[in-house]
Amino acid sequence: MKDSRHQRRVWYAVGAVLVVAFLAYGTTSFKSNLTPYVSFAEAANLERKVQVAGGLVENSTEYLDESQELRFTLVEEDGDTMVVHYDGIKPGNFEEAVQIVAVGSYDNGVFHAEQLLVKCPSKYQGVEDEVREYGSET
Repeated sequence: MKDSRHQRRVWYAVGAVLVVAFLAYGTTSFKSNLTPYVSFAEAANLERKVQVAGGLVENSTEYLDESQELRFTLVEEDGDTMVVHYDGIKPGNFEEAVQIVAVGSYDNGVFHAEQLLVKCPSKYQGVEDEVREYGSET
């Protein structure tokens, strides 16, 4: 009977160690996959993948169809700008974007985006403005 209790305790201990190891691995994997939003200045000082967001600077877009290289400039609310290079197909609604989020890293004065997220104006935006104007007249 002592042997079976001892074996159970060993299996419980092994199971507990495996659970702790799995949780530790999961936590470190989760943290390494987080991609924080940072300012342009912060992105320039970090050597890891981050997200930056800004508006598209007018007439700054250059797209090479053959190589699928997209180059453009983003501007933050405070006026700081950042040149972004993206290798891939240009999103169809790129020029209409009210905000662009670039996921990637900064190197040698350029932000190299691995992914672009394009926020377009809402089709209801004009309706919302009309409702606000109508509501303010009363």
